[in-house]
Amino acid sequence: MTTTEGKIYSVDGGDWDQLVSEVRDSEDERLIINMGPQHPSTHGVLRLVLSLDGETVTEARGVIGYLHTGIEKNMEFRTWTQGVTFVTRMDYLAPIFNETAYCLGVEKLLGITDRIPERAQAIRVLTMELTRISSHLVAMGTFGMELGATTPFLFGYRDRELIMELLEYITGLRMNMAYIRPGGVSVDLPAGAVDKVGEFLKEMPKRIKDIRKLLDENPVYLRRTKDVGYLDLTGCMALGITGPILRSAGLPWDLRKSQPYCGYETYDFDVAVETSADVFGRYLVRMKEMEESLKIIEQALDRLAGPLKGQPVMIEDKKIGWPAQLALGPDGFGNSPDHIAHIMGQSMEALIHHFKLVTEGFRVPAGQAYASVESPRGELGAHVVSDGGTRPYRVHFREPSFTNLQSFPAMAEGGQVADVIAAVASIDPVMGGVDR
Repeated sequence: MTTTEGKIYSVDGGDWDQLVSEVRDSEDERLIINMGPQHPSTHGVLRLVLSLDGETVTEARGVIGYLHTGIEKNMEFRTWTQGVTFVTRMDYLAPIFNETAYCLGVEKLLGITDRIPERAQAIRVLTMELTRISSHLVAMGTFGMELGATTPFLFGYRDRELIMELLEYITGLRMNMAYIRPGGVSVDLPAGAVDKVGEFLKEMPKRIKDIRKLLDENPVYLRRTKDVGYLDLTGCMALGITGPILRSAGLPWDLRKSQPYCGYETYDFDVAVETSADVFGRYLVRMKEMEESLKIIEQALDRLAGPLKGQPVMIEDKKIGWPAQLALGPDGFGNSPDHIAHIMGQSMEALIHHFKLVTEGFRVPAGQAYASVESPRGELGAHVVSDGGTRPYRVHFREPSFTNLQSFPAMAEGGQVADVIAAVASIDPVMGGVDR
């Protein structure tokens, strides 16, 4: 709504029965349709309720909750380390970011933020930026397909596979790795990882250029994205929007620069910004971010192969640091006999600490802390509360997909029903994070 004060954004919810009764009592002729929760273009089980006047969207509402997993509540019944296994499953396209935000919060409560080994911080940066590119490739690929082009989808998933293989080689899993742990990372880079990432850095710039050739100047793509899903800086600020949506409106707000963590202040990169505040601007921001991520990965790789080589990847405090010098047994799964003998052969006190750490977990001083990271979708924050025990009293996440979805009605109302898909795609919500 536009007033003498400027634009006013009003975003609220409501239920289906109330909406139907309002329409029944109204004299206006309008069509109410459900888009989802099974619609393939809603990025998961998101339901959109649209009021249409012909082809024009007069009212739009988002309905969430179909993918609720109870992750935050479940964490209250697990140790602090086991909590990583839960949080990694929230935003399943960016698991490393979920783990890092949570671990930074736990480390802040423990008072060990400055004691995390530099090599562990560099590995966190490396894996986060690989994951950022992976997430954006999914966003770009599905975006192209939703607007009617299958080639961007094939290119996006083809290129993402390179990153999935890298992450599997480094962490042991393609997704939901539980690789970042309070105090560092679970295990050091395996032999050959630096070379594999180096080969990726040579190949990936060409892959990104291929996607740009398909979409940057494609007349059909431009018609479907330019001046569509408009949301200016005022609207973003009013709704608490962060990430590519905010930066496409002209504000260079990136936590890696404004509130650095994991040593990001020591890396050289630019914040991707556009001023069009539309769907096309959000596309350009994500493409630029992928290119900047490659710069950060290269710098992290130089440190890991150079001055940080051979350094520990877990805090030295044995009462907190999970064992990070693991060696696989002959079955390929369990610990090797040599590694078990090493643990058992230390002092009795060391063995007791190891046993208590694995079975009971470490204690975290009572208090609360908030830590945030710049995920592919914006500010991902973890509010961690401890009562002094071995399990969290409460963990709550400021999930960017949840917050950013508030912008959907402001983007869609007044536009064409065909542009609803483009607007939702440009938000790039992941419902696992929304409904956690």
